[in-house]
Amino acid sequence: MSMDFTDQRLSYEKGELDQQSVPASPFELLKAWMSEALEEQVQEPYAMSLATCGADNKPSVRIVLMREITDKGIVFYTNYESAKGQDIAENPNAEALFFWHKLERQIRISGSIAKIDADKSATYFQKRPHDSQVGAWVSQPQSGEVASREVMEQTFEQLQTDYPEGTAVPTPEFWGGYEITIEKIEFWQGRANRMHDRIVYSRENSESWSTKRFLP
Repeated sequence: MSMDFTDQRLSYEKGELDQQSVPASPFELLKAWMSEALEEQVQEPYAMSLATCGADNKPSVRIVLMREITDKGIVFYTNYESAKGQDIAENPNAEALFFWHKLERQIRISGSIAKIDADKSATYFQKRPHDSQVGAWVSQPQSGEVASREVMEQTFEQLQTDYPEGTAVPTPEFWGGYEITIEKIEFWQGRANRMHDRIVYSRENSESWSTKRFLP
């Protein structure tokens, strides 16, 4: 049976976005919106949909956690041999999308993507909870087929024996961070009557950005 959602709708009326008052740099607005989302206790506001596309020209999207806003872009961590890692190796362009229903906002980021420094990845890996470090070793190759849940749990238990709590878990060579260097970023604020505010920053050079308002 089909499901019909045509009668389901909301009116967005929690904010507005004025092109004349936005900062010159999108990073100021990105950090301000992220800080507000944290203050408003949006659940995991740093969770983002990451879209990649490999040589097969088939797009793929999944949720990952942004772990840093840098002076160039945003950073997340994953398995380099995962499906997303293979896509990135074949096509180093990506998009990321944050959506916060509580604030009626979304942020869309486009840019080139590359691995970060291995030492920085190792530093972050060692900050992760012990069980998360062990879990990274279990998920190899990530997205690979596994015979059963029990096989995963057995591997996890064996690794916990090999690396008990308090023991350093080595950083896998197949795991680390990527940085999306932002080339374009759109800030979307929901408005009443579907008259949403959309302000788009596009990079002009290493130091300056242009801003435009787009129709909803």
